[in-house]
Amino acid sequence: MLSKPAISYSHVTKSFGSLKAVDNVSLDIAEGEFVAIVGGSGSGKTTLLRLANRLIEADLGTITVEAEDVQNIDPVALRRRIGYVFQSGGLFPHLSVADNIGITPKLLGAPAADIAARVDELLELVQLDRAAHRDRLPEALSGGQRQRVGVARALAAKPRIVLMDEPFGALDPLTRDALGEDFRELHRKLGLTTVMITHDMTEAILLADRIAVMRSGQLLAQGTPAELSTSGDAYVLELLRTPRRQVERLNALLPQSGAA
Repeated sequence: MLSKPAISYSHVTKSFGSLKAVDNVSLDIAEGEFVAIVGGSGSGKTTLLRLANRLIEADLGTITVEAEDVQNIDPVALRRRIGYVFQSGGLFPHLSVADNIGITPKLLGAPAADIAARVDELLELVQLDRAAHRDRLPEALSGGQRQRVGVARALAAKPRIVLMDEPFGALDPLTRDALGEDFRELHRKLGLTTVMITHDMTEAILLADRIAVMRSGQLLAQGTPAELSTSGDAYVLELLRTPRRQVERLNALLPQSGAA
């Protein structure tokens, strides 16, 4: 891989009591890459994600972000450098949409006029009408709108890296599909490095450049969907079979379109 890693995990281990949540994992994520980390519940994928911005501290191994050991970076400063999108948006319920989006620039000391301009810019970027949404509270938004605000908030301080923890998992299929496509376009347009946790192999194949498969804390395989399809690991092949089976069943159940 030609470009240097934006995030690098080297022999990283994290235990909770007797459970090794992450077990000697090494993984490089290149600048500008979109990587999906997939695996079942308890595979260690969310732990791996949270180690990158020190929401959790590693027991062993080294993690670097933009060539700097994360242990040498103040955790708060590190988190302000990295966008983070939570599963359900993770918005502050008592703050308006504008205040939610503007919170990191405010903490970084940006002038109010600059924050207001940035909020407007981001609402446009995530395709929410400024006048209709700026002053609303999160409870007045749909799930998809909340998640768009969550993405806008993660991008507010112009991070080069965005971490996403099952960002579209709680949404209905249509909203999920649209948001996934929209974020993929934002990733490209803004030149981001994105790491997304998902348990949905179809979503990973459609959105990511490369997929890392985890099971029981270990990194089983990594590569493009085409590379993973040549894996000798039975679990990896089973994960890839699921989307194929779904397509076959859908094709059998749905009449073939007559459109040219």
